[in-house]
Amino acid sequence: MTQLETSRRIHPAWWVAAVTFLALVGAAGFRAVPGVLMNPLHDEFDWSISTISLAAAVNMALYGLTAPFAAALMERFGIRRVVTAALVVVAAGSGLTVFMTASWQLILCWGVLVGLGTGSMALALVATVTGRWFVARRGLVSGVLTAGGAAGGLVFLPLVSQLADAYGWRPAALAVAISALAVAPLVMWLLRDRPRDLGVVPYGGTAADDVDPVRSGAARLAVRALADAARTKGFWYLAAGMMICGATTMGLIQPHFIPAAHDHGMPQTVAAGLLALVGIFDVAGTIASGWLTDRVDPRYLLLVYYVLRGLSLLALPALFGPDIQANMLAFIVFYGLDWVATIPPTMALCRELFGAAAPVVFGWVFASHQVGAAAMALGAGIVRDELGAYDMAWYAGGAICVVAGFLSLLVRKRVPTNGALVG
Repeated sequence: MTQLETSRRIHPAWWVAAVTFLALVGAAGFRAVPGVLMNPLHDEFDWSISTISLAAAVNMALYGLTAPFAAALMERFGIRRVVTAALVVVAAGSGLTVFMTASWQLILCWGVLVGLGTGSMALALVATVTGRWFVARRGLVSGVLTAGGAAGGLVFLPLVSQLADAYGWRPAALAVAISALAVAPLVMWLLRDRPRDLGVVPYGGTAADDVDPVRSGAARLAVRALADAARTKGFWYLAAGMMICGATTMGLIQPHFIPAAHDHGMPQTVAAGLLALVGIFDVAGTIASGWLTDRVDPRYLLLVYYVLRGLSLLALPALFGPDIQANMLAFIVFYGLDWVATIPPTMALCRELFGAAAPVVFGWVFASHQVGAAAMALGAGIVRDELGAYDMAWYAGGAICVVAGFLSLLVRKRVPTNGALVG
């Protein structure tokens, strides 16, 4: 393909980014369901909030811990195969929940299967796609894809909530399963592993930027990347920050905001609508963060994002009420803009610190994000059961966010002298 022919049409990298976006949105739906179905499951089965939170915690932990191995599997078997298989697993896990009668089945289907499936399409997929297909606009594209993965589940919430109220939680779970499964044919049709597969070079780059795949074992590759990265302080600062990020978004707000609002008299469908607004503003905030990451020191961006998030969480308990007030809307708008705005600058720092190993290393960094989410999801449920209110969980989340902001300043920006982390 000549340069003239390429210039006359859309670069294939954008089609790859588009279908990746759809895959992330499709898989995100069921990750957001715990907050909507927590009360219906409690009412039908009389399971405690802590028990249901445990299933959400297992989901979140596996979602993160699968990510580095998924990135390595993409190196070994290709993006298309891994993503297609992951979508099928997500659909199976969410669909099988309609037959469950015991809490261990909830943990198996909702926690294990959906956690493994969505983890295989976690932000390691974003790092892999942007690293292979883009040289120019990496920050912007990573922001768009991250927004899709994070906002997709939140935007599903009003639909899931309406279905659960009108027909019960089972049709709602099936709807999410179908939405994830429907994306699989598009992935098989449009997603390609590398620019060379279509006879092009990465967007904004040259043939030299399309590096050869790593053919070593996926598990060995992932573990070796962790072992090498763990020798650097930067890895631990990024991992600690991401752990706190996960705790205060997917672990705290996503599963517990709706039950907390319901405790204060707000209808569940109204609270779900507020979380959907978080998802909408998240798209704008994460895209803007990607744009800023191409222009501003990522460490300073992370400082601002985390500190402002912490202050907003400290104010949240006073904002709850039976009706939507202006101050609650202000919180929702800000939290949406900040939801995963941390991801593009964190990816950028991973690329600067670890070079070609960045996708797999970021998988481990993101694993810490989900470990934090799992711990907070369970911890906030215990707080609610023991104290009768969520207030202490909000205050704890606000305090640790401020810590994460200052940890970000300790990351030293450097480019490694060799790229042997995952060779």
